Amino acid sequence: MADAEDNVSIPQFNSLLQMDPYLKAYEKDFKRRYGLFQKQLCLLEEAEGGFDQFTRSYKTFGVQRLPDNSMIFREWAPAAEALFLTGDFNGWNKFSHPYQRMEFGKWELHIPRKEDHSPAVPHLSKLKVVVHTPAGERLYRISPWAKYVTKDESSVIYDWVHWDPPEPYFHRSPRPKKPKSLRVYESHVGIASPEGKVASYTNFTYNVLPRIKDLGYNCIQLMAIMEHAYYASFGYQVTSFFAASSRYGTPEELKELIDTAHSMGIIVLLDVVHSHASKNTEDGLNRFDGSDSCFFHGGPRGEHKQWDSRLFNYSSWEVLRFLLSNLRWWMEEYRFDGFRFDGVTSMLYHHHGLGVGFSGDYSEYFGLQVDEDSLLYLMLANHILHRLYEDCITIAEDVSGMPAMCRPVEEGGCGFDYRLAMAVPDKWIQILKELKDEDWNMGNIVYTLTNRRYSEKCIAYAESHDQALVGDKSLAFWLMDKEMYTNMSALIPMSPVIDRGIQLHKMIRLLTHGLGGEGYLNFMGNEFGHPEWLDFPRKGNNESYHYARRQFNLIDTDHLRYRQLYAFDRDMNRTEDKYGWLAAPPAFVSAKHEGDKVIIFERANVIFAFNFHPTKSYSNYRVAAGPPGKLPSQP
Repeated sequence: MADAEDNVSIPQFNSLLQMDPYLKAYEKDFKRRYGLFQKQLCLLEEAEGGFDQFTRSYKTFGVQRLPDNSMIFREWAPAAEALFLTGDFNGWNKFSHPYQRMEFGKWELHIPRKEDHSPAVPHLSKLKVVVHTPAGERLYRISPWAKYVTKDESSVIYDWVHWDPPEPYFHRSPRPKKPKSLRVYESHVGIASPEGKVASYTNFTYNVLPRIKDLGYNCIQLMAIMEHAYYASFGYQVTSFFAASSRYGTPEELKELIDTAHSMGIIVLLDVVHSHASKNTEDGLNRFDGSDSCFFHGGPRGEHKQWDSRLFNYSSWEVLRFLLSNLRWWMEEYRFDGFRFDGVTSMLYHHHGLGVGFSGDYSEYFGLQVDEDSLLYLMLANHILHRLYEDCITIAEDVSGMPAMCRPVEEGGCGFDYRLAMAVPDKWIQILKELKDEDWNMGNIVYTLTNRRYSEKCIAYAESHDQALVGDKSLAFWLMDKEMYTNMSALIPMSPVIDRGIQLHKMIRLLTHGLGGEGYLNFMGNEFGHPEWLDFPRKGNNESYHYARRQFNLIDTDHLRYRQLYAFDRDMNRTEDKYGWLAAPPAFVSAKHEGDKVIIFERANVIFAFNFHPTKSYSNYRVAAGPPGKLPSQP
């Protein structure tokens, strides 16, 4: 009897096999996955009229104001006994506005307009969903589809605030085209100021965007935008998925930020967290309808023990509606240009990558350890995004190296455009922590920077926010440590530590930029060697904002050497923009000389030569060159 997979045809599977013939042994796995994907698309067409309509569910769930100013409130709460709406509009009456039970666990409430034809629930009204459970509980909840939530200083719980401004922001600038060479500036709005406070969207728009443009980055990756009750979670414990964080300002101010970036030719990606959710109940998704499941798996499968968070049930129709519509919401309402998907490794495997050292053996990527519900969700998300938005960019944060992660769904892949080259920063930190300069292994460095799957694009980086967090050190801090506080002035002689640190900081970043991938990423402030780690206000540091900031003032001070690092980073990006090595085929490495401590490679008709020897310099060093003729030198 033939297996069901035998009847599945993957349109461009041969293209995948041409790149990696060893995947032929796992053809049945690819066919099964693609078959599930096809089936899901068919079900969406039959039940919802296609994925376009399905992913616009943010227009039917939550709060909707109709053209006549009457209002519809719709929720999914399958385990609830009854639902009521309360808030400013009805004097917080808990029973006056009951929802009507609909099919499939949905609830609906219609409220007519007022006598003066104005909406019954005006802009900035506070609301709560009152959930009655079969156990007799009365729970006060925020709608999962809430577009804006705020918190009073005296409170620890966020409030649902109806956002329906009379004059919504109008986007003026078109989305820029997808860049051939992706140069990413990883950013956090709240720390984007030298001041010890939570910085604003407006501050970022007017004070940070011009710096990013000057540095030559053509893409911003915004972290911690999806609302998160706990600031110190770095945005990775999301409580309200459709709400832009109010601690930085209003939704309209975020729209202005993105619109201004677009006017500068810079695309903006959202760091989206669909791998897990906060365990908060009163202002999060957890136990929304009183049950242990609803949006999540029930029991142990629904909990991530290391992150202390809840795990989505990607096999649920309504969870797919919620998450896919969430992606569409950020693309349509705020005009983001794509996403960096957080925690993809955790999603892909039932073991979540915990206690597993991926060796690269293909058996690790197929079989029962793979969570195919999650994989199917990622395939759907990438397929839908790329069909609806031609220039959309998606990036996977995956440390496992799953084959075909960054190949089109039509080939049997997962559909991402890029994956993060997460081994690269770990290698640099390991070298700086453990090795003397004379013990650096050129071959090992080159191997780490070039060890990536053929035709699956990677974003290389020497360091990201992970390396800046408290408990670790940035590259600059590993290189120069406490002397950064005393010896960075150009008015005094340069000490050996600062001299070495500045040169290696530049070389590590350029080598990573040139050899490590098809895109490049930098975390804000690291381009000029930000001198301190990152630590958000919490009980352990007396709620201090001292380390939750970026000291851009250091590069505005003429006599400080931070300006030299900033200028090098700017020139590095501008040179890449001229020659386009990130968009070129992988480099040809012509030398990795252990004795001389030299690395030489060629990419995009540019020859890169690095001398890492701690004491020797070379003149008239013979370098292999591919293209004939006289080569211009680049300072």
